[in-house]
Amino acid sequence: SPEPKDHFQFPQEYRAFQDIFSKVAATHLPPHRPWDCAIDLLPGAKLPKVHVYPPSIPKQAAMEEYIEKALQQGCFFMSKKDGGLRLCIDYRSLNSQTINFAYPLPLVPATLEELRGAKVFTKLNLRSTYNLIHIRKGDEWKTAFVTPSGHHEYWVMPYGLSNSPSIFQNFMNEIFRDNILIYSSDLEEHYRHVTQVLQRLREHHLYLKGEKCEFHKTTIHFLGYVITPEGVQMDQRKVEAARDWPQPTTVKELQRFLRFTNFYRWFIFHFSQLSAPLTSMLKRKPKNLTWTSDALKAFQQLKSLFCSAPTLTHPDPNRRFVVEVDASTLGVGAVLFQWNGEPPVLHSCAYFSKKLSLAEQNDDVGNRELLAIKLALEEWRHWLDGGQHLFEVVTNHKNLQYLREAKRLNPRQARWALFFTRFHFTVTYCWGLPH
Repeated sequence: SPEPKDHFQFPQEYRAFQDIFSKVAATHLPPHRPWDCAIDLLPGAKLPKVHVYPPSIPKQAAMEEYIEKALQQGCFFMSKKDGGLRLCIDYRSLNSQTINFAYPLPLVPATLEELRGAKVFTKLNLRSTYNLIHIRKGDEWKTAFVTPSGHHEYWVMPYGLSNSPSIFQNFMNEIFRDNILIYSSDLEEHYRHVTQVLQRLREHHLYLKGEKCEFHKTTIHFLGYVITPEGVQMDQRKVEAARDWPQPTTVKELQRFLRFTNFYRWFIFHFSQLSAPLTSMLKRKPKNLTWTSDALKAFQQLKSLFCSAPTLTHPDPNRRFVVEVDASTLGVGAVLFQWNGEPPVLHSCAYFSKKLSLAEQNDDVGNRELLAIKLALEEWRHWLDGGQHLFEVVTNHKNLQYLREAKRLNPRQARWALFFTRFHFTVTYCWGLPH
């Protein structure tokens, strides 16, 4: 029978790569590669015997359909969220006895900072993701699960294994230097970049979900952000979710809200201090939350700030930076600005904040301000260290001048003074900086 077609407009420039959009080819068992999913167990590990529990009639039907389809393909493939039931395997016991594969996952803000100068974007979405990676030969039995219909094992990497994200990231980094967001300064260059990526996908038997790919865009949604040539914005759908977020009534609901807002913390000035009354509620671990006036104010303020968050400009090393810092009793905050445009206008590139420890809170205001400068320079060292231009630090305390001129310093101040010498900057003192 003819292969079902994805409902998306295929760019004429890439007709030669139609094969990597094939749904049928994506169901074939992937080849063994150097990045196969290895499940190395801790010494003496013993996997428990599992019991079969009778599922409900709808779940039984969904499970049988899933397994029948997977067996026909020769391997198991996890479905995407489409409103139907999805089979999930509890691998907690296996994960607890698996040697951890430590491989760094990419930091989203750091990835987005590389987009300076980009004018055209293409986003590619891999089909089946983890199932593109084979289980290492001999390790298949460790993925076993049982159902009323029998004993089953995965041949490809399933969702739920503790090392799956790291293994997949290692695999992708060997194929691409960056995520599959392709960005270029002009259309001609972009065509070459996209062609190179599609060729690389074909070489490694990777397939794309056409209906989720976007080609040659000047504005694109990626990883929860909206990316334009001017900068990065929060996804409007996320802004609306924050605006309509109901007041949490349980610890889990509050944790979910804090995880959500923490993802966008680099858009919010003094995020750590603003969220402190909420994070403090988690330390008491109550069954039901007791909202203080400070906590309620923090919750409403965070929601409000989401709705007014700025567009963050892509940092440009060829332009001059400005770092504004501020310290309060609870924490420190900083903003990375840059002069852009003609005539030059100051635009924000990123925000940073940190809640202070009890010892740091007891420090005098001058040292807290110095700490804010140190932490800000550490956070944006990759932009500020060795830059083409002097950058400006805006602070409301003159302790930095004292640190540069003092004859005697305590050990901590001496370490800070040595750290500051690697940067080339001027200092502007401005009392009463806005928060």
